[in-house]
Amino acid sequence: QVVLAESGGGSVPTGGSLTISCVDSRSSLNGYSVAWFHQAPGKARRFLAAIDRSGTSPLYSDSVKGRFTISRDKAKNAVYLELKDLRPEDTALYRCAAGPYRSMYYDEYNDWGQGTQVTVSS
Repeated sequence: QVVLAESGGGSVPTGGSLTISCVDSRSSLNGYSVAWFHQAPGKARRFLAAIDRSGTSPLYSDSVKGRFTISRDKAKNAVYLELKDLRPEDTALYRCAAGPYRSMYYDEYNDWGQGTQVTVSS
């Protein structure tokens, strides 16, 4: 089991960039596939990106492909999501999740962080 914590969110203007982080306080994240989802108020949780344990073959939703990049640093037991060319519709709570397989389906992830807020102003 992992205990996840996200950080790095904030407020940026349209077109801005951020890198958000997901770490595990038990330093076990390297043994899991990790995904990022976001959820805006009144909207469904949306898959963004996922990375497997090896850190190869990342998976992206079409809406963020080319703008967001997922990566992992095994030395730091961390997974990152670099957000570029941010748009007001990207405003949401961003949460990381860990599970046994790389998947775009939220119910395949067992452990979730509390999230970090990203707000993009127009």
